[in-house]
Amino acid sequence: MPTTSDLPGDAPSAAKAPPVLLVHGIWNAKAWLAPFALRLRGEGLAPRLFGYDSVLRDPERAGDRLIAHLRRHPVELLVGHSLGGLVILEALRRAPELPVRRVVCLGSPLCGSGVATAIGGRPPLSLLLGRSRGLLETGCAPWQGPAAVGVVAGNHARGVGGWFTRMDGDSDGTVTVAETRLRGLADHCVVPASHSGLVMSVDAARQAGHFLHHGRFAG
Repeated sequence: MPTTSDLPGDAPSAAKAPPVLLVHGIWNAKAWLAPFALRLRGEGLAPRLFGYDSVLRDPERAGDRLIAHLRRHPVELLVGHSLGGLVILEALRRAPELPVRRVVCLGSPLCGSGVATAIGGRPPLSLLLGRSRGLLETGCAPWQGPAAVGVVAGNHARGVGGWFTRMDGDSDGTVTVAETRLRGLADHCVVPASHSGLVMSVDAARQAGHFLHHGRFAG
């Protein structure tokens, strides 16, 4: 089974399954990613779950906690669903010395979310986004960090996004595929899944596992 040392220039190793830390999105708890964690076990990985308050606390605070966690328990591989992907990239941007080598974002609006912008402009609905509103609306700067970042986007438009704004092009019902295409990504792929369905998707888990092992998605 490939490991995180199975990289160009490294000798293959028969070490145990490499750990990968999973970070959930807005309105969820870490248990939300348990199904995806089980699928990643089938991909030869050892998943762990990280939780944070996605509404009542600033995502920078979540990033601080993630940085502290990674300093205490270093891992080379991370996966973030939706807002979780933004939290990861912002944390790594502020702490580039962390030994993270690969990150997979599942349906993360890295370029900013049109749905979040529409909700944010409609009080009192804007309260639903809490302190994560700003990051969801603006997204991340083009990626220039040392970690290789890949995005798995969904194209089954089954979600509530269309209730709040027009969603042009392919989408997962909450985030458009275009909103996931941040400059500086190592790779990008699209699977048949909705935004919530990405964490249940066999295809998303297979692609995530392939990227975490090899630094690219399966063809």
